[in-house]
Amino acid sequence: MTTPAGGDDPPAGPERREPGQASSDALRRPARAARLVATGLGHSMDLRRWRVLGTVYLRHGSRRVREAFVPVLTASLAAALAYFVSGEILGHQVPMFAPIAAWVCLGFSPDRQLRRVAEMGVGVALGVGLGELLVHLVGVGPVQVGLVLAISALTARFLDRGQLLTTQAGVQSVVIIALPTSMVAEGAIGRWSDALVGAALALLVAAFLPGDVKRRPRRLAQSALDELAVMLGTLTKALRTGDPQLAADALAQGRGSQSVLDAWAVAQRSAAELVRVNPALRADRRVIAELSRAATLADRAMRNARVVSRRAIVAMEEDGASPDIADHVAAIASALHSLAGALEHGDPPEHARTTLRRVAGELAPEAYAHEGWRKQTLVSLLRSLAVDGLQMTGMSSEQANEQLPEG
Repeated sequence: MTTPAGGDDPPAGPERREPGQASSDALRRPARAARLVATGLGHSMDLRRWRVLGTVYLRHGSRRVREAFVPVLTASLAAALAYFVSGEILGHQVPMFAPIAAWVCLGFSPDRQLRRVAEMGVGVALGVGLGELLVHLVGVGPVQVGLVLAISALTARFLDRGQLLTTQAGVQSVVIIALPTSMVAEGAIGRWSDALVGAALALLVAAFLPGDVKRRPRRLAQSALDELAVMLGTLTKALRTGDPQLAADALAQGRGSQSVLDAWAVAQRSAAELVRVNPALRADRRVIAELSRAATLADRAMRNARVVSRRAIVAMEEDGASPDIADHVAAIASALHSLAGALEHGDPPEHARTTLRRVAGELAPEAYAHEGWRKQTLVSLLRSLAVDGLQMTGMSSEQANEQLPEG
């Protein structure tokens, strides 16, 4: 057949490729998948990824403000009470170290571990005491600042291994050296006793006013699992449409949500310490232990979900959409959302367990053998995610693995 003159297009038919074009496309696909994985991991950023991470950041910022409100309020009241005790009861004219010690020890975090509060309190008192002693022995000046800092820090390291104690001892001793003597009239004992008052009140607040020790871990459990469910929801859309960009968005969401999981782990350690030392909270030990186990499993589930997202990017670049696998991911996301509500309110996670058992029973990699090894890999990874979810509902590792089809 001859081509018409004038450079007209050839007749319609299968797309004609230049020699080597097919192999060039095959090379470009892995490179594009690698770039999308990199953006999802945060190694390179674009406007789309900034928008995704910005949404996650705003959501987490609002949560941090809500969580810090009560701790800041209690720390402020403790600081005011410390100022009152030192000023009105002890009769100190400028009891500035009392509220400083109370605030430094309590701070704005709801995770007030007793050891941490005690370290801060001892560090403040030690720094103020050593600073006052050296002021009276050697006076003030640049050399004295270096001397008192070295002595305070080394003394703190001898007394305890805690970093907070050493840091606060050094800081407070330098403050004492640098503080004009005209600002206080009580002398060394006055400022040292002010620091003790603030530290003691902070320790009492941390030990005996914890409120509902289960509330914060439960709220963080709900937030963490909802974040995981949102991530899997985005991944579901990606798998249904075959859009690897959405899978990269899911990966970015997963990375941006790690701070919630970390906060949950810290809250669990704080709650475990409180129920161990406070006899009134003995009844909460079992619940705290269960939430601690769930926190560890949720962190593992998030890591598994990020691996699924990375593999999904490559799979969609090569094989396109996977609506059937998307249905499995959507079911796991729904189960995790239900589990989040159950953990928050202390309800039995029966709905989540039933859904996850059903999904786990459908995750047979050999059923996808005709669709290629990439989809089989996704199904295999989802098996691990389903097992993590089942264990969070209270199943043992053996019981959860029994729900998977053999093969």
